[in-house]
Amino acid sequence: MASGALALQVMLVVCFLLFSNSVMAEPAVEMGSRGVSNFIATIEKERKAHVAFLGGSITQNATGHTKMVPDWLTKTYPDVEFTFTNAGLSSTCSTTGAFRFDRDILSKGPVDLLIVEFAVNDDQDAMHDRTTAIRGLEGIVQQYFQTNPKGDIISVQFVNPGILEKIQKEEKPLSVDAHKTVARHYDIPIVDVGQALADEIAAGKMTWAEDYKGTHPNKIGYQFASDLITSVIAKTVSGETPQELAIPEPIDPLSYSRPSAIDPQAMSWLGGWKFETVSKELLPLGAIRGDFTKYKALRSDGAGDMLYHTFIGSMYGAFILAGPDAGILEVAIDGGEWKKVDLFHKHSGGLNYPRSVIFADGLSSTYHQAAIRVSAEKNPKSKGNTATILFIESNE
Repeated sequence: MASGALALQVMLVVCFLLFSNSVMAEPAVEMGSRGVSNFIATIEKERKAHVAFLGGSITQNATGHTKMVPDWLTKTYPDVEFTFTNAGLSSTCSTTGAFRFDRDILSKGPVDLLIVEFAVNDDQDAMHDRTTAIRGLEGIVQQYFQTNPKGDIISVQFVNPGILEKIQKEEKPLSVDAHKTVARHYDIPIVDVGQALADEIAAGKMTWAEDYKGTHPNKIGYQFASDLITSVIAKTVSGETPQELAIPEPIDPLSYSRPSAIDPQAMSWLGGWKFETVSKELLPLGAIRGDFTKYKALRSDGAGDMLYHTFIGSMYGAFILAGPDAGILEVAIDGGEWKKVDLFHKHSGGLNYPRSVIFADGLSSTYHQAAIRVSAEKNPKSKGNTATILFIESNE
């Protein structure tokens, strides 16, 4: 009896050690406490609804989930008048998403369901730390519920090879985990495409190469993700009427929930800055996506050119185009030390790459003075010392 009890104790200890050194697989779909019950109640009561998609290039693809989910909705609810908005913008992260949310989503009218994805771009493009990934997505969620507390959100995490590898090793990918933390805090449904795909691969039902293909999924991969998203809607128990939600206190009070996208003409400048329409004349090196040719940009190609700006906010940065000749900016806040911000990106080699750069964060939410100068230094891979600013980002 004693030896049997000892054996049992040893087995329990071994099991505890194995468990404590592994990460339990999380469910691929989390409904939250209510799914998207307000959305269901809205379409049943009003017989019309506005569904918006926000994300990077995975969302911008007009043949992906931004088509498949609407196709399912219109087929499932044939007597409902739907409006769909695709606010995907290639290469952009959740920080950019927070600062363009008003322009690209809220300006389109009240949104009953927001489907948002930025985990892949926060990982591979912006390479955000956990704090910034939370501040970006939470800023979007806060802005949405402040304007429509009777709306619903589905937080979707798509997958790239690096994220999939971490999941298969039972590790938590940083951006995915950060975005799930935000979703759980606000009790909104989660669709983790990477976890679902890893589960199917482990079961021998799918492969990356044949059934998903790449960071930008093939048709099978997009349908797989779309089916996960629509499953949240299909499984939701309808509420009689949309209920106003109590918005919890933010995870991070410095999340980008009070953003301002500021015209760079608000700045004072010295030197050879130009404010002109985005074109090959203004940006002679690198491709320019059509998304940006309708805008003007403030551009310098001369080391020592200066910008001055008075702003209010805890965060200060810029949305830029970083081409093959992107340089380095030196930034000083309130007369402090100069901080170097390298604008060149790993994808800048042949493209004027759109990206948000953060000059300062964690400031007091008061007035500040910014001084910005084009550095004489540059990234070894860059062909110049340029800076091309589409707008300034400031979060109060």
